[in-house]
Amino acid sequence: MTEAYIYDALRSPRGKGRKDGSLHEVTSVALGAQMLNAIRERSGLDGHAVEDVIWGNATQAFEQGGCLARTTVLASELDERIPGLSINRFCASGMEAVNLAANQVKGGAGEAYIAGGVECMSRVAMGSDGAAVAVDPTVAMDHYFVPQGISADIIATEYGFSRDDVDSFAVESQKRAAAAWEDKRFDRSIVTIRDVNGLPILAHDEYMRPGTDMQTLGGLKPAFKDLGEVMPGFDSVAKLKYPHLEAINHVHHAGNSSGIVDGSAAVLIGSKEFGEKYGLKPRARIRATAKIGTDPTIMLTGPVPATERVLKAAGMEIGDIDLFEVNEAFSSVVLRFMQAFDVDHSKLNVNGGAIAMGHPLGASGAIIIGTLLDEMERQGKSTGLATLCVASGMGAATVIELV
Repeated sequence: MTEAYIYDALRSPRGKGRKDGSLHEVTSVALGAQMLNAIRERSGLDGHAVEDVIWGNATQAFEQGGCLARTTVLASELDERIPGLSINRFCASGMEAVNLAANQVKGGAGEAYIAGGVECMSRVAMGSDGAAVAVDPTVAMDHYFVPQGISADIIATEYGFSRDDVDSFAVESQKRAAAAWEDKRFDRSIVTIRDVNGLPILAHDEYMRPGTDMQTLGGLKPAFKDLGEVMPGFDSVAKLKYPHLEAINHVHHAGNSSGIVDGSAAVLIGSKEFGEKYGLKPRARIRATAKIGTDPTIMLTGPVPATERVLKAAGMEIGDIDLFEVNEAFSSVVLRFMQAFDVDHSKLNVNGGAIAMGHPLGASGAIIIGTLLDEMERQGKSTGLATLCVASGMGAATVIELV
């Protein structure tokens, strides 16, 4: 089987996902096109250089609908003979795009792909595409659907994470992200985003709150307490599934949950022959990929079984992994991962994560793969694992290995 290599990985800065955010004026197509152009320029691609562009986005409605991938190719400087495929695995869409591209290369279906994703959450509101799992009673009632915030609080309750635990993790994420920017660790991967006149409008993640401390977070009320407890509350639904829980401890709020932002990322994946053709040096090999379905009520525990599955596919054990990136959808998600595998925090999300910098749903999976690769190179580490929890109960994971 052909090996699949990562030749480049780029991302935009993440803009606040509201009308006063720096990227609000940039459409999803325009933001994605700037990423494709940056990959093309940095790698010297010409003509029908890649087989396809596989593009993830979670809310496929309005300007993000209608096969956004193909529209983005047409808006970019790529050859119009390159098609586009839009995919949706919610929060793992960007990772699934990368994994799908890698497995296409491994299977011989083309020498190279650009994979990644975009989400402009200030322009296309999360959930505006509808979701049968939440609103169709024939599904929601049978599977004890609750919103993600309730699921995060269930994890905290089930696995014993206190308000101090989740807040402390969030404070550390902010500190690490600020230190990473100060140390210029993201410089290789960041693409400055420009307006229609070519003027720079954002070169730095703007969601961060580096002054966050335990006192600041301690003043925030739990965001999902009323949703859970006010009748008919979702806590009652959850306890039908988990009757051993006397009460759900509501510990999450905006400060220890992922930020709503705009952002995009792109990864260039190809075979050895592709690299030789364009004079490109591979940075890493995609060793294994995995995806899995999980309990749709607790919903966000997918990184644990997805990691078990990807390690088995790679013929590895948890101790073989040097660095980890676990998407910070909520603090409890990452705390549960560390608890399940006894992973030291010094090896995980060493540059902060989505709590500090934000979670542009369709792009995050590609972002954390790129962040992981950059940090592996910086530290001289050989193996890394990236994973995300996914809405409605799924998980995805990728193992990469430096060349």
